[in-house]
This record gives sequence, structure tokens and C-alpha cells, in this order.
Amino acid sequence: MSLRLSRRQALSSAGLGMAGLASPSLAWSQTGTPAPDAGTALAEAVDAYVKRAMAAFPDQPAISIAVVKDGRTVLARGYGVRKTGEARTVDEHTLFAIASNTKNVTAAALAMMVDEGKVKWDEPVKTYLPEFALSDPYIGEHITVRDTLSHRAGFGLGAGDLLFWPNSDRTRDEVVAQAAFVPIEDGFRANYHYCNLMFVVAGAVLEKVSGMRWEQFIQTRIFDRVGMAETVPMATLADPQKSALPHARVGPPLRTHGPMVQIAESIAEVWNWDSAAAAGGICTNPVDWAKWINVRLAMGRLPDGSRLFSEAVAREMWKPNIIVSGSEGPTAAMPGRAIASTYAMGHQVQDYRGERYISHGGGSPGGISATVMIPGRNVGFSVFSNAEEGQLLRALRSGIADICMEKGGSFDWIADAVRVAAEAEPKAIKAAADIDARQAAGTKPSAPLEAYTGTWRDPWYGDITIEMKDGGLWMAFTHTPTLKGPVEPYDGETMRTRFLDKREEDLLVTFALENGRPRTATMKALSPDADFSYDYQDLRLTKV
Repeated sequence: MSLRLSRRQALSSAGLGMAGLASPSLAWSQTGTPAPDAGTALAEAVDAYVKRAMAAFPDQPAISIAVVKDGRTVLARGYGVRKTGEARTVDEHTLFAIASNTKNVTAAALAMMVDEGKVKWDEPVKTYLPEFALSDPYIGEHITVRDTLSHRAGFGLGAGDLLFWPNSDRTRDEVVAQAAFVPIEDGFRANYHYCNLMFVVAGAVLEKVSGMRWEQFIQTRIFDRVGMAETVPMATLADPQKSALPHARVGPPLRTHGPMVQIAESIAEVWNWDSAAAAGGICTNPVDWAKWINVRLAMGRLPDGSRLFSEAVAREMWKPNIIVSGSEGPTAAMPGRAIASTYAMGHQVQDYRGERYISHGGGSPGGISATVMIPGRNVGFSVFSNAEEGQLLRALRSGIADICMEKGGSFDWIADAVRVAAEAEPKAIKAAADIDARQAAGTKPSAPLEAYTGTWRDPWYGDITIEMKDGGLWMAFTHTPTLKGPVEPYDGETMRTRFLDKREEDLLVTFALENGRPRTATMKALSPDADFSYDYQDLRLTKV
């Protein structure tokens, strides 16, 4: 799925309070040597800051933090509970879905293949996958491994995500094959558009050149060597009893406000990305992810002095490939604003307070996460969450970065996050009211409801069925079990869904008539704040 931390900015209402805190892990290095005083001071400052942030967002069930400095893990700790309403706390060993933070592991795996001479960054994908094709033949012929890892292929934001999101029955091979039909809306290498689909393709390249399944390579060639003994490459392998369970705000008719509730009994229930594991499959904890951050900061060198990958490919992975955004730089109100934000291969690279700042985020249903590295300070950290509280994650990400850069307290990120979240809540409530009001005032469809029934086919997604059920219309996405439910008249030829699974984003479907009969249809998300992985807008349906 996508980077969701900018999409879920709901208000943290009072209610549950902060649950008991797990005991902190001692500030030991990976080799068991006590951390230096500077590391201990850093850990204490971050620990105090995290507690203050959670107190400001009392609905947040759990957060886990890892901080590394000068090759040592100085903090690895869990805060809060794995499940709202129960006393069982999380600790430094509790697993979280880290979603798109997986991308830099996939990039590193391909870097290892570059070191071995089995892959070249700028070689076309077709060199390794001869049958590979895209809807634009020129791009299909020329897109390289570097392009697949850099979000610059020309696809729109989140294009193709419905092939695997929400949980789909598509296989990995099917996803890669269907990429040939996903529309491309921009020029090749022209602009940045976040694209999970091309990371699935990158994973397929890894499988072809290594002769191993993606998860097998990641487990044996990376996790085992780094010593990440508790990390799993896919959520379906995560033990629910060792995992923080997902939570979100689910308020009708939009998933942008309402009470914080548990939405699943396991991560995999809402995050089975086996078919797109290379884009977002990994589940890990602070202890293990700290080891990975240390390897990245050490430019591929392992604690025993051996190398996972060379310094040359490490530097290449952090070389900017496309501009994400630019601005005039920081202001008093936005001290973290970058002059230039870019995407490299599996990491975003930008300036922050005058220094190089390397990061990535991740969003899964009921969880968001971030990884940050500041190479000039030889420091890095991660934040994992089991709730979709985007403003809290922003406060933690920026506030901890400031502490690591010895600028803590120069801006109150927690107060700013509370303010932004509070401002977002009435907007979400108004948007929901406007949707209901438009439906109440809307005109009736011009054709009888039975005329809209049938099989509707999209070239890349496949079939969506509409049938009569209990006197009304019923829609089902044939490859996505949770996307099913009633379809109601909304305004003329536009209708709206009410999916039975309230964890999913409803949609508007607009039919085009020929000779008075529905013939084609387009879709878009009902909510203006829907996560972009609900890629309804790219569907072009024709009645079969």
C-alpha cells in the first residue's frame, strides 16, 4: 500500500488514555557493549519525548521506537498495548507491519545482485523478464531496474494497486502480467508518481536472476545474515500473538473520523500482500529494524566486518533519481520543509535543517511507520504504529529527528500535530454531511435498476459484477473479497456503494448510456481523503 501518513490526519479524541508502558530495553550495542554516555542521553531524551507525544494522543494503542547512533542500538522500546482494551503491553520484540519501508530492502537485494554481476541498474527489465510489457510499448521496452525502484515510470499515483489491495486473490505472476494493461498517464521519467506496482516488478526481476522466491532471498540472504531473527518477510508469516494488532478510526460514511477501534485479529487479515511482498510485505520490531538501520548507515558493512553489499551500490541506492517536490525552504511555521525532496532507490532523500535526511514511510490498514537516517550524524531511528494516527507519526518523526540533530525543543511538533488534527476533524465531518446531502437531493437514474446489472470488465483489474438483490443493486469485485455490498442511487447516473466491510473505502460509480442503456462506467473514491491505493479512478469499465 501507499504512504498513508499524510492521508489519515484524524483528531485524537479523549477516551482510552495511555496504557501501561513496556519496560525499556537496556542501551546495549548489538555486540553487548554498553552504549556510551551520549547514546544514553539520546535514548533518554527520545524516551521522554515519545511519552509526551502519546499523552497528547491518548487514543493511540501502541508505538515502538528504535534509535541507533554510531553503530549502536541505543533505544529499542515498545509503548502502549497491542490491542485496545487489554492490559497486554507491547515491547521491543512485538511485530509491526512496516509496509512500504520494505521497499529499501528490495532495493538492497537487487544491489546484492548488482555486486554479483547478475543485474545492472540501467538494463531494461525485459533483459531479465522477456515477456514483460506495459500499456505504453516504448516504456515497456526501455524501463530499467533503476526506474522500477524510483517511481518515475509514468504511472499515476497508486496505479494498479487494486491488483493486490485490499487483499486480493491475484498471484504474484498475475500482478506482473496485468501490469501490461494498467494505464500510464504521464511521460516516462518526467515526474514522480508513487507506484507500488513497479516494485512488484522489481521483485520479479530479483526472483528471476537469483532463482529464489522473493521471501526466500530476503530471509536467507538478508535477515539471516544481519541477525534479524524475529522479522518475517510477509504478514502471513507473522504470529498474531507476537504482533501489535491494527487499529483505525471508522466513522460512517467516511474512514476519516470516529472512534479508534481494532479492525482485525491479525495483521494478515487486512494486510496479505504476499503477491506484492516486494512493495510492502515485511513485519518487524525495533530490535531487528535497528540492526537494518545500522547496516544501511554503515553502507552495507555488517558488525563482523563482512559486507552485505558494497559501498559503491550503497551510494548508488541513495543517489537521487527523480524530484518529488521543491520549495523555498523552511519557514517559522514549517521548519522541516525541504528545499528539494527526491526519490532514490527505495528511499526518499532530501534536506532537513541543512543536512541530508534519508527516509521512508509505510502505511497498512491499521498501522503506519517511518524510518529516518541522518548520515552526517551517523544516527537513525524508526517509528512503528498500530493505528492510523498520521499526525502523531509526523510529530514523532520530526521531533525525534530534531533530538538526534541536537535541535530538540526548537519547534513544538506535538502541539502542532494536535492543532492540525483538531482542524481536520470538522472538515471530515462536513465532507461526510455533504455526501449524504447530495445523495438526498440527487435525481433518479434514467434507466430501471435492472439495466445496470451484469458483468462489467476493466482491462487490467478484471470483472466487477452488479446484480439485483433484495430489491436493490449489489456490487462485487471478483478478485477482492471485501469489496462487495449494496449500490444505491446517488445523483442521476452516479451511484454509491455501501460496502459491508466498513474497513474499506466506498466509491462512486458513474454510468454512461448508449441508446438509453448503461454501456460504460468510471469510478472514484467516495471520500476525498481516501488512501490512493483505492485506485478506483483508473478503472474503465465496459459492460460485457
